[in-house]
Amino acid sequence: MATNGNGNGDGVVGSEKINTDIITLTRFLTEEQTKHKEATGDFTLLCHALQFAFKSIAYYIRRATLINLTGLAGSSNTTGDDQKKLDVIGNDLFISAMRSCARVRLLVSEEEEEAIAFDEHPNARYAVMCDPIDGSSNLDAGVSVGTIFGIIKLPEGAKGTKEDLLKPGTELVASGFTMYGASAQLVITMKGGSVNGFTMDNALGEFILTHPNMRVPKQRAIYSVNEGNSLYWEEPIKEYVNSLKYPQEGGKPYSARYIGSMVADAYRTLLYGGIFAYPADKKSPKGKLRILYECAPMALVFENAGGQAVDSKMRRMLEVVPEHIHDRSGIFLGSYDEVQKVIDTHKKYAK
Repeated sequence: MATNGNGNGDGVVGSEKINTDIITLTRFLTEEQTKHKEATGDFTLLCHALQFAFKSIAYYIRRATLINLTGLAGSSNTTGDDQKKLDVIGNDLFISAMRSCARVRLLVSEEEEEAIAFDEHPNARYAVMCDPIDGSSNLDAGVSVGTIFGIIKLPEGAKGTKEDLLKPGTELVASGFTMYGASAQLVITMKGGSVNGFTMDNALGEFILTHPNMRVPKQRAIYSVNEGNSLYWEEPIKEYVNSLKYPQEGGKPYSARYIGSMVADAYRTLLYGGIFAYPADKKSPKGKLRILYECAPMALVFENAGGQAVDSKMRRMLEVVPEHIHDRSGIFLGSYDEVQKVIDTHKKYAK
Protein backbone atom coordinates (compact mmCIF):
# COMPACT_ATOMS: atom_id res chain seq x y z
CA MET A 1 0.00 0.00 0.00
CA ALA A 2 1.33 3.45 -0.93
CA THR A 3 2.17 5.85 1.84
CA ASN A 4 1.47 9.55 1.51
CA GLY A 5 4.62 11.23 2.77
CA ASN A 6 8.03 10.04 3.82
CA GLY A 7 9.13 12.83 6.11
CA ASN A 8 10.60 15.08 3.43
CA GLY A 9 7.40 16.24 1.82
CA ASP A 10 7.51 13.77 -1.10
CA GLY A 11 5.01 10.94 -1.24
CA VAL A 12 5.52 8.16 -3.77
CA VAL A 13 2.47 6.66 -5.48
CA GLY A 14 3.52 3.93 -7.90
CA SER A 15 6.32 5.49 -9.98
CA GLU A 16 4.99 9.05 -9.56
CA LYS A 17 6.65 11.36 -7.06
CA ILE A 18 4.10 13.61 -5.36
CA ASN A 19 4.88 16.73 -3.37
CA THR A 20 2.93 16.62 -0.13
CA ASP A 21 4.58 19.71 1.36
CA ILE A 22 2.44 22.18 -0.59
CA ILE A 23 2.81 25.90 0.11
CA THR A 24 -0.53 27.58 -0.41
CA LEU A 25 -1.00 31.33 -0.43
CA THR A 26 -2.73 31.05 2.96
CA ARG A 27 0.25 29.20 4.42
CA PHE A 28 2.70 31.60 2.77
CA LEU A 29 0.98 34.65 4.27
CA THR A 30 0.81 33.06 7.72
CA GLU A 31 4.51 32.17 7.65
CA GLU A 32 5.41 35.69 6.50
CA GLN A 33 3.37 37.15 9.34
CA THR A 34 5.29 35.15 11.94
CA LYS A 35 8.53 36.79 10.75
CA HIS A 36 7.27 40.16 12.01
CA LYS A 37 6.76 40.29 15.76
CA GLU A 38 4.91 43.60 15.48
CA ALA A 39 2.35 42.14 13.06
CA THR A 40 -1.28 42.41 14.15
CA GLY A 41 -2.68 40.07 11.51
CA ASP A 42 -4.65 42.85 9.82
CA PHE A 43 -2.59 42.73 6.64
CA THR A 44 -2.92 38.94 6.47
CA LEU A 45 -6.71 39.18 6.81
CA LEU A 46 -6.78 41.80 4.06
CA CYS A 47 -4.79 39.49 1.77
CA HIS A 48 -7.22 36.65 2.48
CA ALA A 49 -10.06 38.94 1.35
CA LEU A 50 -8.14 39.79 -1.82
CA GLN A 51 -7.57 36.09 -2.42
CA PHE A 52 -11.31 35.43 -2.24
CA ALA A 53 -11.98 38.22 -4.75
CA PHE A 54 -9.41 36.74 -7.18
CA LYS A 55 -10.91 33.27 -6.88
CA SER A 56 -14.41 34.61 -7.47
CA ILE A 57 -13.41 36.63 -10.53
CA ALA A 58 -11.54 33.62 -11.93
CA TYR A 59 -14.67 31.51 -11.51
CA TYR A 60 -16.93 33.97 -13.32
CA ILE A 61 -14.44 34.48 -16.16
CA ARG A 62 -14.28 30.72 -16.75
CA ARG A 63 -18.08 30.58 -16.83
CA ALA A 64 -18.69 33.88 -18.64
CA THR A 65 -19.84 32.58 -22.01
CA LEU A 66 -21.99 29.86 -20.47
CA ILE A 67 -23.93 32.16 -18.14
CA ASN A 68 -24.22 35.16 -20.49
CA LEU A 69 -21.64 37.42 -18.87
CA THR A 70 -19.94 38.46 -22.11
CA GLY A 71 -20.69 41.70 -23.93
CA LEU A 72 -21.25 45.25 -22.76
CA ALA A 73 -23.14 46.24 -19.64
CA GLY A 74 -24.47 49.38 -21.37
CA SER A 75 -22.47 51.97 -19.42
CA SER A 76 -19.01 53.53 -19.21
CA ASN A 77 -16.63 53.71 -16.27
CA THR A 78 -15.03 56.82 -14.84
CA THR A 79 -12.16 56.75 -17.35
CA GLY A 80 -14.47 56.59 -20.33
CA ASP A 81 -14.11 52.90 -21.19
CA ASP A 82 -17.20 50.92 -22.09
CA GLN A 83 -17.97 48.59 -19.21
CA LYS A 84 -18.29 44.87 -19.81
CA LYS A 85 -20.70 42.89 -17.68
CA LEU A 86 -17.75 41.23 -15.95
CA ASP A 87 -16.26 44.66 -15.17
CA VAL A 88 -19.33 45.42 -13.08
CA ILE A 89 -19.32 42.01 -11.37
CA GLY A 90 -15.59 42.16 -10.67
CA ASN A 91 -15.96 45.63 -9.20
CA ASP A 92 -18.86 44.56 -6.97
CA LEU A 93 -16.88 41.52 -5.78
CA PHE A 94 -13.94 43.72 -4.85
CA ILE A 95 -16.08 46.23 -2.96
CA SER A 96 -17.83 43.46 -1.03
CA ALA A 97 -14.58 41.66 -0.15
CA MET A 98 -12.82 44.84 1.00
CA ARG A 99 -15.80 46.00 3.06
CA SER A 100 -16.39 42.66 4.75
CA CYS A 101 -12.77 42.13 5.83
CA ALA A 102 -13.05 45.26 8.04
CA ARG A 103 -9.39 46.12 7.49
CA VAL A 104 -9.79 48.55 4.59
CA ARG A 105 -10.62 52.23 5.08
CA LEU A 106 -10.45 53.35 1.44
CA LEU A 107 -10.89 51.62 -1.90
CA VAL A 108 -10.07 53.06 -5.32
CA SER A 109 -11.38 51.17 -8.33
CA GLU A 110 -11.09 51.99 -12.01
CA GLU A 111 -14.83 51.45 -12.20
CA GLU A 112 -15.70 54.05 -9.55
CA GLU A 113 -15.42 57.81 -10.09
CA GLU A 114 -14.72 58.54 -6.42
CA ALA A 115 -12.79 56.68 -3.76
CA ILE A 116 -15.03 54.51 -1.60
CA ALA A 117 -14.67 55.21 2.12
CA PHE A 118 -15.79 52.44 4.45
CA ASP A 119 -16.94 54.70 7.26
CA GLU A 120 -18.20 51.70 9.20
CA HIS A 121 -14.54 50.81 9.78
CA PRO A 122 -13.02 54.11 10.99
CA ASN A 123 -10.06 52.37 12.62
CA ALA A 124 -9.06 50.39 9.54
CA ARG A 125 -5.53 51.30 8.53
CA TYR A 126 -5.26 50.15 4.91
CA ALA A 127 -6.23 51.52 1.52
CA VAL A 128 -6.51 49.38 -1.60
CA MET A 129 -6.26 50.51 -5.21
CA CYS A 130 -7.38 48.13 -7.95
CA ASP A 131 -8.30 47.60 -11.55
CA PRO A 132 -10.73 44.69 -11.03
CA ILE A 133 -10.55 43.38 -14.60
CA ASP A 134 -7.76 44.94 -16.65
CA GLY A 135 -7.94 44.32 -20.40
CA SER A 136 -11.66 43.52 -20.30
CA SER A 137 -12.09 44.67 -23.92
CA ASN A 138 -10.40 41.36 -24.80
CA LEU A 139 -12.75 39.19 -22.77
CA ASP A 140 -15.13 38.15 -25.52
CA ALA A 141 -12.18 36.97 -27.64
CA GLY A 142 -10.89 34.72 -24.87
CA VAL A 143 -7.68 36.73 -24.39
CA SER A 144 -6.09 36.70 -20.93
CA VAL A 145 -7.19 39.50 -18.63
CA GLY A 146 -6.24 40.26 -15.06
CA THR A 147 -6.61 42.14 -11.80
CA ILE A 148 -4.00 44.67 -10.64
CA PHE A 149 -3.84 45.83 -7.03
CA GLY A 150 -1.80 47.97 -4.67
CA ILE A 151 -2.01 48.37 -0.89
CA ILE A 152 -0.86 51.28 1.24
CA LYS A 153 -0.97 51.71 5.00
CA LEU A 154 -2.60 54.92 6.11
CA PRO A 155 -0.72 57.03 8.66
CA GLU A 156 -2.04 57.58 12.16
CA GLY A 157 -4.63 60.33 12.11
CA ALA A 158 -5.53 59.86 8.44
CA LYS A 159 -9.04 61.15 7.78
CA GLY A 160 -9.91 58.50 5.21
CA THR A 161 -10.22 60.89 2.25
CA LYS A 162 -8.94 60.48 -1.29
CA GLU A 163 -6.15 62.94 -0.49
CA ASP A 164 -4.64 60.19 1.68
CA LEU A 165 -4.13 58.20 -1.52
CA LEU A 166 -2.22 60.75 -3.59
CA LYS A 167 1.14 59.29 -2.64
CA PRO A 168 4.07 57.94 -4.69
CA GLY A 169 4.41 54.21 -5.23
CA THR A 170 7.21 54.13 -2.68
CA GLU A 171 4.40 54.17 -0.09
CA LEU A 172 3.02 50.83 -1.27
CA VAL A 173 3.34 48.05 1.31
CA ALA A 174 2.34 45.40 -1.23
CA SER A 175 1.18 45.04 -4.80
CA GLY A 176 0.65 42.46 -7.48
CA PHE A 177 -1.67 41.12 -10.11
CA THR A 178 -3.68 38.06 -11.02
CA MET A 179 -3.83 36.86 -14.61
CA TYR A 180 -6.83 34.81 -15.68
CA GLY A 181 -5.67 32.66 -18.59
CA ALA A 182 -5.27 28.92 -19.05
CA SER A 183 -5.01 29.01 -15.25
CA ALA A 184 -5.21 31.82 -12.73
CA GLN A 185 -1.73 33.10 -11.90
CA LEU A 186 -1.20 35.39 -8.89
CA VAL A 187 1.99 37.43 -8.52
CA ILE A 188 2.48 39.29 -5.24
CA THR A 189 5.28 41.26 -3.63
CA MET A 190 5.76 43.21 -0.41
CA LYS A 191 7.78 46.38 0.08
CA GLY A 192 11.46 45.45 0.11
CA GLY A 193 10.63 41.79 -0.41
CA SER A 194 10.83 39.18 -3.14
CA VAL A 195 8.30 38.49 -5.88
CA ASN A 196 6.37 35.22 -5.64
CA GLY A 197 4.05 33.56 -8.12
CA PHE A 198 1.11 31.30 -7.30
CA THR A 199 -1.03 29.12 -9.56
CA MET A 200 -4.67 28.37 -8.85
CA ASP A 201 -5.37 24.68 -8.29
CA ASN A 202 -9.08 24.41 -9.07
CA ALA A 203 -9.33 20.95 -7.48
CA LEU A 204 -8.02 22.24 -4.13
CA GLY A 205 -9.50 25.71 -4.50
CA GLU A 206 -6.13 27.15 -3.45
CA PHE A 207 -3.36 29.28 -4.90
CA ILE A 208 -0.18 27.14 -4.82
CA LEU A 209 3.34 28.61 -4.75
CA THR A 210 4.84 27.63 -8.12
CA HIS A 211 7.24 30.51 -8.85
CA PRO A 212 9.16 31.45 -5.69
CA ASN A 213 11.52 34.45 -5.73
CA MET A 214 10.83 35.49 -9.32
CA ARG A 215 13.62 37.44 -11.07
CA VAL A 216 13.21 39.16 -14.41
CA PRO A 217 16.14 38.41 -16.76
CA LYS A 218 18.60 41.33 -16.93
CA GLN A 219 18.18 41.60 -20.69
CA ARG A 220 16.18 39.97 -23.48
CA ALA A 221 15.57 40.95 -27.10
CA ILE A 222 11.77 41.22 -26.84
CA TYR A 223 9.69 44.38 -26.97
CA SER A 224 5.99 44.79 -26.31
CA VAL A 225 4.32 47.99 -27.47
CA ASN A 226 1.27 49.02 -29.51
CA GLU A 227 2.96 50.20 -32.72
CA GLY A 228 -0.41 51.35 -34.03
CA ASN A 229 0.26 54.53 -32.03
CA SER A 230 3.68 55.15 -33.60
CA LEU A 231 2.33 58.06 -35.68
CA TYR A 232 1.81 59.97 -32.41
CA TRP A 233 5.09 59.05 -30.69
CA GLU A 234 7.70 61.60 -29.73
CA GLU A 235 11.06 61.36 -31.51
CA PRO A 236 12.98 59.57 -28.70
CA ILE A 237 10.42 56.74 -28.71
CA LYS A 238 10.55 56.43 -32.50
CA GLU A 239 14.35 56.27 -32.44
CA TYR A 240 14.36 53.73 -29.63
CA VAL A 241 11.86 51.34 -31.25
CA ASN A 242 13.54 51.68 -34.66
CA SER A 243 16.87 50.76 -33.03
CA LEU A 244 15.27 47.50 -31.89
CA LYS A 245 13.75 46.71 -35.29
CA TYR A 246 16.66 47.87 -37.44
CA PRO A 247 19.85 47.26 -35.44
CA GLN A 248 23.30 48.28 -36.60
CA GLU A 249 25.02 45.98 -39.07
CA GLY A 250 25.59 42.56 -37.61
CA GLY A 251 22.91 43.00 -34.96
CA LYS A 252 19.80 40.90 -34.63
CA PRO A 253 16.37 42.59 -34.51
CA TYR A 254 14.20 42.22 -31.42
CA SER A 255 11.10 40.04 -31.42
CA ALA A 256 7.77 41.84 -31.03
CA ARG A 257 5.17 40.42 -28.64
CA TYR A 258 2.02 42.42 -27.90
CA ILE A 259 -1.19 40.96 -26.49
CA GLY A 260 -3.00 44.20 -25.67
CA SER A 261 -3.72 43.25 -22.06
CA MET A 262 -1.28 44.88 -19.63
CA VAL A 263 -1.36 42.02 -17.15
CA ALA A 264 -0.66 39.39 -19.82
CA ASP A 265 2.10 41.43 -21.46
CA ALA A 266 3.68 42.29 -18.10
CA TYR A 267 3.55 38.67 -16.88
CA ARG A 268 5.25 37.42 -20.03
CA THR A 269 7.90 40.14 -19.64
CA LEU A 270 8.42 39.18 -15.99
CA LEU A 271 8.97 35.54 -16.94
CA TYR A 272 11.01 35.88 -20.12
CA GLY A 273 12.50 39.37 -19.94
CA GLY A 274 12.37 42.23 -22.43
CA ILE A 275 10.44 45.48 -22.16
CA PHE A 276 6.78 46.47 -22.01
CA ALA A 277 6.02 50.03 -23.07
CA TYR A 278 2.92 52.20 -23.21
CA PRO A 279 4.38 55.66 -23.73
CA ALA A 280 2.61 58.99 -23.56
CA ASP A 281 2.20 60.46 -27.05
CA LYS A 282 0.72 63.40 -28.94
CA LYS A 283 -2.74 61.84 -28.77
CA SER A 284 -2.51 61.09 -25.02
CA PRO A 285 0.04 63.58 -23.61
CA LYS A 286 -0.21 62.19 -20.06
CA GLY A 287 -0.34 58.57 -21.14
CA LYS A 288 -3.13 56.01 -20.97
CA LEU A 289 -2.44 53.84 -17.93
CA ARG A 290 -3.50 54.87 -14.44
CA ILE A 291 -0.78 55.56 -11.91
CA LEU A 292 -2.42 54.37 -8.68
CA TYR A 293 -3.76 51.00 -9.76
CA GLU A 294 -1.79 50.06 -12.88
CA CYS A 295 1.61 51.76 -13.16
CA ALA A 296 2.76 51.96 -9.51
CA PRO A 297 1.76 48.39 -8.51
CA MET A 298 3.45 46.95 -11.60
CA ALA A 299 6.54 49.09 -10.97
CA LEU A 300 6.93 47.66 -7.45
CA VAL A 301 6.69 44.11 -8.81
CA PHE A 302 9.35 44.71 -11.46
CA GLU A 303 11.75 46.61 -9.21
CA ASN A 304 11.54 43.87 -6.56
CA ALA A 305 12.20 41.32 -9.31
CA GLY A 306 15.38 43.14 -10.36
CA GLY A 307 13.99 45.20 -13.22
CA GLN A 308 13.23 48.87 -13.78
CA ALA A 309 10.13 50.97 -14.38
CA VAL A 310 10.05 54.60 -15.54
CA ASP A 311 7.45 57.02 -16.89
CA SER A 312 7.61 58.87 -20.22
CA LYS A 313 9.75 61.60 -18.64
CA MET A 314 12.22 58.90 -17.54
CA ARG A 315 11.39 59.41 -13.87
CA ARG A 316 11.38 56.39 -11.60
CA MET A 317 7.76 55.24 -11.76
CA LEU A 318 7.54 54.58 -8.03
CA GLU A 319 8.38 58.23 -7.31
CA VAL A 320 5.66 59.73 -9.50
CA VAL A 321 2.92 61.41 -7.43
CA PRO A 322 -0.58 61.30 -8.97
CA GLU A 323 -2.54 64.55 -9.09
CA HIS A 324 -5.88 62.75 -8.71
CA ILE A 325 -6.95 59.17 -8.10
CA HIS A 326 -7.41 58.35 -11.79
CA ASP A 327 -4.33 60.23 -13.00
CA ARG A 328 -2.52 58.69 -15.96
CA SER A 329 1.07 58.15 -17.05
CA GLY A 330 3.18 56.60 -19.76
CA ILE A 331 5.30 53.66 -18.64
CA PHE A 332 8.31 51.54 -19.60
CA LEU A 333 8.99 48.46 -17.50
CA GLY A 334 10.90 45.23 -17.76
CA SER A 335 14.47 43.95 -17.75
CA TYR A 336 16.93 46.36 -16.16
CA ASP A 337 19.20 46.70 -19.19
CA GLU A 338 16.32 47.03 -21.65
CA VAL A 339 14.70 49.90 -19.74
CA GLN A 340 18.14 51.52 -19.40
CA LYS A 341 18.34 51.66 -23.20
CA VAL A 342 15.18 53.78 -23.26
CA ILE A 343 16.60 56.08 -20.60
CA ASP A 344 19.88 56.45 -22.52
CA THR A 345 18.04 57.27 -25.75
CA HIS A 346 16.09 60.03 -24.00
CA LYS A 347 19.28 61.47 -22.53
CA LYS A 348 20.53 62.25 -26.04
CA TYR A 349 17.47 64.42 -26.64
CA ALA A 350 17.75 66.15 -23.27
CA LYS A 351 21.08 67.74 -24.17
